[in-house]
Amino acid sequence: MVEYGVDRIMEYSKLFKGKRIGLITAPTGLTADFVSTIQILNENFHLAALFSPEHGVRGDEAAGALLENYTDPLTCVPVYSLYRKDSKRLTTEMLDEVDLVVYDIQDVGVRYYTFIYTMLYALEDCANAGKPFVVLDRANPLDGVTVEGNVLKPGYESFIGNFPLCVRYGLTPGEVAGMVNDKLGWNAELHVVPCKGWERSQLFPETGRIWVHPSLNIPRFETALLYGGTCLFEGTNLSEGRGTTFPFEMIGAPFIDAERLAEEMNGKRLPGVRFRPVYFKPTTSKFEGELCGGVQLYVTDLRAFHAVETGVTLMYTIKRNYPEFSYLPPLRENSRPFIDLLCGDKLYREGTTELPELLERFREESRDFSEEKKKYHLY
Repeated sequence: MVEYGVDRIMEYSKLFKGKRIGLITAPTGLTADFVSTIQILNENFHLAALFSPEHGVRGDEAAGALLENYTDPLTCVPVYSLYRKDSKRLTTEMLDEVDLVVYDIQDVGVRYYTFIYTMLYALEDCANAGKPFVVLDRANPLDGVTVEGNVLKPGYESFIGNFPLCVRYGLTPGEVAGMVNDKLGWNAELHVVPCKGWERSQLFPETGRIWVHPSLNIPRFETALLYGGTCLFEGTNLSEGRGTTFPFEMIGAPFIDAERLAEEMNGKRLPGVRFRPVYFKPTTSKFEGELCGGVQLYVTDLRAFHAVETGVTLMYTIKRNYPEFSYLPPLRENSRPFIDLLCGDKLYREGTTELPELLERFREESRDFSEEKKKYHLY
């Protein structure tokens, strides 16, 4: 079984002894034996503060729910929110309570996922405050080799993309931290407690670990594998499966002909994936209580499947066949449409690039990023 940084805390105890520790974590902050990082640091060292990302340190908050400061009932340690209305940053007052900050959250290896930016914001804040930052590293569940999609462009930064990463970037959290710290010249005192036994080519099922869903809408490893492509539909007027038992695995809307769409998508013979016609009624989110037609995606070959190309192809197919299709407007005044933030560019919404050319551009950017990231590999 692959060991993660949290499993090796006691080997690196000199980092933590005598320090007031602030911990950024979530329900995935667990050892292989399901002991929480909170418990380990609280029982063996001085856990002075918990810093909560989206969903809360115990996972008891809904997606997008703003959080307030409170006291953790199990440890009596103060919990400070990193998901506030006005900011997602560590404040000077928070950092005054600790001597170093530790990060331990399972990532999904996809650029749109917010936890990685919680880590990077905190790393920058610690650099500015002169506080050490420790990443308890975890394997990238989508492997550390495969890179997919385009690189985020300047001017499209947001909390779902704040550094020029590819969509599927093939790095661990510790490696992302090292890359950003170097390329942006933050000069933070960064320490990474590395994994043991992980090989870059391994997908999550090959690590021997048990999947703990990193958020409620990523219940399975297969969901994470699809997420890089199907998350794009969050920027459209189609349901991405939220409010169903298969979020990010089913795509649909009341105006979709399920059988027709499944037949056309299967006819494209995209590698490693099949499409099944489905009908569903979301219990929350888009089209709540309405019958939607659409497709469910099944990954038939984990290695051959290309999530981004599959998702983009599906989106362009629906856009071409259904005039009801649209991109959602900006969430806030003077901000970019959500699809632009997901893309990290205006390419999808602009629609001036044909699909084959678009995908070839993405492949070229992926190849360049794949070479660039190698200098930051820890494994």
